[in-house]
Amino acid sequence: MNKLQRNLVLISRLIVGLVFIYSGFVKGVDPLGSTYKFTDYFNAFHISWATGLAFGLGILLSTAEFVIGVAILLNLKPKLGTLGALLLMAVFTPLTFILALTNPVHDCGCFGDALILTNWQTFWKNIVIDIPIVYLFFIRKRLANQLSGYEQWAGMTFASAFILLLSWYSVKHLPLLDFRPYKIGTYIPDGMAFPENAPADEWKSIFIYSKDGKEQEFGLNNLPDSTWSFVDSRHILVKKGYEPPIHDFTITNRDGEDFTDQLLSSSGYNVVAVYYNLEKADLKNQDQINQWADYCTANGMPFYALTASTDVAIEKFKNQSGPGFEFYATDEITLKTIIRANPGVLIIKDGTIVDKWNANDLPKIEELHPNLMHQSLLKYKKQADKYYIYTLILAGSLFIAIYLLIRMKWKPLPQNND
Repeated sequence: MNKLQRNLVLISRLIVGLVFIYSGFVKGVDPLGSTYKFTDYFNAFHISWATGLAFGLGILLSTAEFVIGVAILLNLKPKLGTLGALLLMAVFTPLTFILALTNPVHDCGCFGDALILTNWQTFWKNIVIDIPIVYLFFIRKRLANQLSGYEQWAGMTFASAFILLLSWYSVKHLPLLDFRPYKIGTYIPDGMAFPENAPADEWKSIFIYSKDGKEQEFGLNNLPDSTWSFVDSRHILVKKGYEPPIHDFTITNRDGEDFTDQLLSSSGYNVVAVYYNLEKADLKNQDQINQWADYCTANGMPFYALTASTDVAIEKFKNQSGPGFEFYATDEITLKTIIRANPGVLIIKDGTIVDKWNANDLPKIEELHPNLMHQSLLKYKKQADKYYIYTLILAGSLFIAIYLLIRMKWKPLPQNND
């Protein structure tokens, strides 16, 4: 392998490896987001019976992408790594072409919420990535590695364990990285605002009229005379305008009255419990949530619950769990975006998200500070100390990975490592 070929191999491995690692990581850090995206696709294609597979498929896809990316980047088991990448792209390249043509779900979800791409952007991204993948696959037998087979399997096992543990942590608690528009510190009204001179949606209106038993379509500028009878109309989105990051945050009480402005304009602390679906909620920590509600009420802090469930489900829940708070209605997708937990709890002050927890991590009442802002700052100080240690561990792992990458040589293999 000459110098040009070695450089092509290195560039190809860097491109494919980093893209796969990034894609697998952002899915692995938010496995529920991947679950919701698979569910959206199943519903769009009218195979809702498969929604039970969504969580497992999300974990499988993030793990496969991450491990394949590590394998290609570090040249671990090159035959297996390149084959895995080729098989994934053989499935997803034609699939994303179909999605681009039909557009059943506007956001492909290939990079989770970290990087939003349209279906056409995703398709062309896949076409570009296919080129180095095919190249690496055809020269896979010439990719030498100084590590033994056991060492290569150990590296891939470590990558698998890392991404699986990351996914487990994110489901059990909350994602370590929050790429959504409702992250802690977000001032919600800012996320809902339209910039000055922001482009609006462009629509095309088609009107259907009939005359003498014959129907005909007309545009807004060439409507027929009064001898025609109106039948129907339809409106087609020609060009999507600006859409603010938070565009669907609406809260109503059970009488249908809007409650959004009252919550966002409140000057004090507002504690909000989120149950996107009461029938699917994990209620093992419900007693603690009820204690929080009692504590907040006793200390003059409003406590609300948001759900997309029906009134029947709400009444059933109240009879079973006896919560001392009222429920308000919010769109289910919005609730899933606000917090990756069912249930979860967040604190809003002056329209800003101060903190949020999975119900599994909700502080005990006796641990609460009267100033909830102080409570949150103390929490993040402790987390910062832990993340410092994690950063050192990851930095050490990255150093080892770079060392192994530099140590490897690309030459004909003396023996089959696979």
